[in-house]
This record gives sequence, structure tokens and C-alpha cells, in this order.
Amino acid sequence: MSASLLPAPSADARLRYVLRLADTSLILGQRLAEWVGHAPALEEDLGLANIALDLIGQARLLLSYAGELEGRGRSEDDLAFLRDAPQFLNLTLVEQPNGDFGRTLVRQLLVSAWQLELFEALQGCADARLAEIAAKALKETRYHLRYSASWIVRLGDGTAESHARVQNALDELWQFTGELFAEDEVDAAMLAAGIAPSAAPLKASWLARIDAVLAEATLIRPADSVFPWHGRGGVHTEHLGYMLAEMQFLQRAYPGAQW
Repeated sequence: MSASLLPAPSADARLRYVLRLADTSLILGQRLAEWVGHAPALEEDLGLANIALDLIGQARLLLSYAGELEGRGRSEDDLAFLRDAPQFLNLTLVEQPNGDFGRTLVRQLLVSAWQLELFEALQGCADARLAEIAAKALKETRYHLRYSASWIVRLGDGTAESHARVQNALDELWQFTGELFAEDEVDAAMLAAGIAPSAAPLKASWLARIDAVLAEATLIRPADSVFPWHGRGGVHTEHLGYMLAEMQFLQRAYPGAQW
């Protein structure tokens, strides 16, 4: 079916879908930025900082688009710094604390593999603006996945301690991955419009990528579990509020401040 014959999603569904993508990249970028000056080596300090900048750059493009879709005159900065936690629609996984270096890289692997599959699908979607953003983000995400996967293999197949740490991190963080593929009315509307991909094939491709890395890293994939978090619906863990308090402090302390 041609794009012109597909049903158009409601304005609210399209806005919420774009905000979910934007907020996920923004919050993960903020989390990685917390490593600046604290990574185990200068090279990794720069590596994590570069990934953080990529993610925040993706968020800027998506938030600008979201502002246009919303039609209320809010800029990317307004959407980033002047919304409260229940108004953020990011994946619950990305708001989880960094923990140690291995835990951060496990989280990055899980998210990067998901973003790679998603952006590959979106670059051919019926929304030209979203397709353009996805095509640009895809190039960056391939690097993010290579970086995180190489470290997970290195740590998983390393010492007994490094193996135990990343396995424990994987066991703790896996519970949040169900949300990556949980479809709701927003996803259904975007799928019907030829924009969002179907979750089932996306999950299959994601699992194949993850399983290949885990096998090389001698790690065991945890069992799936029911999850009570729905960050994409505005229901978050306690961690997001603390993060936003720090991230938004300057703008809220000095409203309208500009460099």
C-alpha cells in the first residue's frame, strides 16, 4: 500500500511516538555524560562522552520535531528542561543508574542494539522527517553498538570478577527490556500509518544481535519477566526525578537564561 493510502495517525499519537524516541536518547545521553571525568581511562572517558553527545544530538533533532508537531511554540530546550518526570516518555531502562563501568556498558548494549533495529526500520518509514532523523542516527548507533559490544565481550570473557560483574548487571537490567517491545495504542496507530515497525520482527532481530554478543562474552541471557514499569507511558522509577533535578537545575533556577 502506498504511503498516500495509509491512514494518518492522530496528531497526539505521532507526537508521543517522537517524544518517546527523543526522551530515550536524551536521558541515556545524560546518564553517559555523568561518566565524564570518572571513566576508568581517558580513552573511555572520551568514548562515553562522544556517545553521549551523539544521543543528545539525536534528542535535539527529535525534540525540535516534537515541538513542531505539538504546535505550542515550545522549543527543544523547553521540552528538555521544563517538563516534569511524568511528562517524560523515555524507556525505563535508560534512566537506571550507571553503576560500575560494566553495568553502564550492559545497558548501552541493550539500548544500542534496539535503536539500531528501530532506526533501520524508520529510515524507510512514511514520515519523511522521522526517516531523515533515523538515517542520520543510524550511522552513530552502529558505532555505539560496536563500542558497547566489544567491551561486553572483553569483560564477560575476561577475569572471574569482570565476568561476574557484567553477568550480575545483565541479570538486573534484563527485567527492563520487555518495555522495548510492548506495543500500545500509540504503536498501533503508527504501525497502521506505515511509520513504526512491528514489534515481533524487531524483537527477533534484536535478540539475535544480543545473543551473538552474549555467546562470545560467555554470558547467559536471563529469562524474561513481567515488568511493572511503563516509562513510555510516563510511569517511571524513582531514579528519573533525581536525574531531572540535576539536569534541569540551571534552567529552572534562571528561567529563560541563554548563553
